Amino acid sequence: MPLTMAREGDVTSIRRLCGKEEVRSHLKSMGFVPGTCMRVISIRDGNVIVTVKNIRVAIGREMADKIIVLAG
Repeated sequence: MPLTMAREGDVTSIRRLCGKEEVRSHLKSMGFVPGTCMRVISIRDGNVIVTVKNIRVAIGREMADKIIVLAG
């Protein structure tokens, strides 16, 4: 499921990244690497704040939709 469908407080792992190579590369540079665990802090209007690799990161809906996570 896309990250935008996760719930606040969920701890999940990144399954894969979608989109063009430059988008995937940008997400990887921010710490969104397949297999990495993260905690969903907040989701508001599709905008997401997560903790990934002990860093709090905010991303918009468009980018969050490209991050596929394990349902849990």
